[in-house]
Amino acid sequence: EAGRGPGLGPMVLATVALDAASTRILVEAGVRDSKGFGSGATGQQTRARLAALIRARAAWVAEEICEVAEVDAYVTRGALNQLERERARLLILRAPPCTRIVADGRTLFLPLSAEFAHLEAYDRAESVHVAVAAASICAKARRDELFAAIASRYQADFGRLRGGGYVNPPTRAFVVEYYRRHCALPPEARKSWPWPDIPDVAKDLLTT
Repeated sequence: EAGRGPGLGPMVLATVALDAASTRILVEAGVRDSKGFGSGATGQQTRARLAALIRARAAWVAEEICEVAEVDAYVTRGALNQLERERARLLILRAPPCTRIVADGRTLFLPLSAEFAHLEAYDRAESVHVAVAAASICAKARRDELFAAIASRYQADFGRLRGGGYVNPPTRAFVVEYYRRHCALPPEARKSWPWPDIPDVAKDLLTT
């Protein structure tokens, strides 16, 4: 997945199915853990290029987008892991038959092995399994696209939206200024996330 931690925008999960031939092609093209490419413009361009190659060469690629309202609904009852497992299950059921399923996150996804006996879950699986690395690239590239669309909507009124949507100083500055003008959080902001610089009235809004 990509976008679990940010306070702005959706979360994206992706699944990639590879055969031997597509695995070789993607290894030679430099497919690896998406986080290794960085968060800057060059990293985004690299992920976008590799994501296009993965979609063209993989046996199957699919994504699930978890919108902000749904993320909020699960977080407020402490069930974000449940949301990820539910979406992962849907992806697996839609996929073509595979001899092996590898998921990134042992605690998060190993419970799915009760339904899918050939599922394996490992921490940092994207660092050793090309299919998982490819999925991480596709998820992150889609998240990059969705966040770029959010940033574009606000650029004329608020300037360039920096920080990738994480609750860091640039994102907090944007949210505070948006609240100052509109007396509400941006619709793309997760209300279940802590926004330490928002006035008390906005904090009340977060708990409703």
